[in-house]
Parts: sequence; C-alpha cells; structure tokens
Amino acid sequence: MAKNINIDRKANKTNRHYRFLKKLTRDANDKPRLIVTKTNAHIYAQILDPVDNHVLVYVSTMNLKKTGNIEGATAVGNAVAEKAKTLNIENVVFDRNGQKYHGQVKAVADAAREKGLKF
Repeated sequence: MAKNINIDRKANKTNRHYRFLKKLTRDANDKPRLIVTKTNAHIYAQILDPVDNHVLVYVSTMNLKKTGNIEGATAVGNAVAEKAKTLNIENVVFDRNGQKYHGQVKAVADAAREKGLKF
C-alpha cells in the first residue's frame, strides 16, 4: 500500500515549524518575528510583537497588486523592511513558517536584508 505523499509533506512542514518554535522560545524572546507565509497565489509577510503577539507590520502581494512570484516576493521584502524602519525595528527573527528556505521565501529574506533588517 502506497503512502499518501501530501500527508507526508504536511507532516514535514509541521515538523520544520515546531523545530523552529522550540529554538525561538530558547533563544530570541525579545525580538519581533518576521513571519513569511506562502500560498499558491500570494506571499504574506508580517512582523509580530514578541510580548503581546500583535501585528506591527503587514504586507502582501495582494496589497502591492503583484503576483506571487519572485518579483512579488522581492517587493514584499522591500516593503516590509521599509515599514519596519518607520517603526524603528532593525533586528527581527525570521520565521519561514515551515517553508523551505529557497525561491520566494529566500527572495523575501534577501530583499529585507538589503533594505536594512537584520536577522
């Protein structure tokens, strides 16, 4: 009997995210989190306050009228870094939300680093 590949993918993503959350509670409780969420059509990035878990900055490809490709991911990374600068946020913890670090997620991270966010 063959395994269901989609169940394995979901389990792998969940395991990757839990590994990150364990490390987060151990290391960086005082820094805001830059969370990147990716769907088939769009890319979302938000910065959460570490104490109250309130959203400080939110940007998506829907807000920017872009598509969810590499160019859209770069635009999201640039926009989230610029909005973070206006709130005097320089250091964040990058939370890729269980996604693998390549493609669109990497483009968001690289663009945010180029605009001055440190993680």
